[in-house]
Amino acid sequence: MNIKSFLLATAICAAAFSGCAVDLSKNNGVAPEEDWKSRLEGMMPLLGHRNWIVIADMAYPLQSGEGIVTLYADEPYLDVLKTTVGIIDKAPHVFAHVYNDKELEYITEDMVKGIGDLKAGIKGTLGPEVSSAPHEELISRLDEAGKLFTVVIIKTPLTVPYTTTFLELDCDYWDADRQKVLNARIGGD
Repeated sequence: MNIKSFLLATAICAAAFSGCAVDLSKNNGVAPEEDWKSRLEGMMPLLGHRNWIVIADMAYPLQSGEGIVTLYADEPYLDVLKTTVGIIDKAPHVFAHVYNDKELEYITEDMVKGIGDLKAGIKGTLGPEVSSAPHEELISRLDEAGKLFTVVIIKTPLTVPYTTTFLELDCDYWDADRQKVLNARIGGD
């Protein structure tokens, strides 16, 4: 192969591979370089009941389901949690059922230094109405939800295990009691 052929082949390969550069904003819904707050705020009018928003630690897996959108927030976990809760609270159409990993309840200072302060910060941000479930159960629920609905995962640089907060969105202007009445009326026709 002469030098001209080699350079041409190199140029063709470079052009071909430049189109193959990793663009995580299109790969598995990941958008690491975008402003996660703006992206979440822009998505809020589109999100509704049955959608989930997850605030996760660094080791949380990159899920590959079609309905999964992963954002990266290079900010402290508690700041991301507070901002996300604030964005949801401003939305006129949804509220969140909140779940934390059950395992977090059993992690103590002797296992993870500073866990008490982190737990207090989480509780102070979320309030008393937080449910807990085993991490794998919550992941399974996300996998199921992601088959039909969008799940937004916001990863943070936190390196503390079982600190994921799961926010399951629900309709804020309609409730289960009114749905039961409506169902009875429909069934009574």
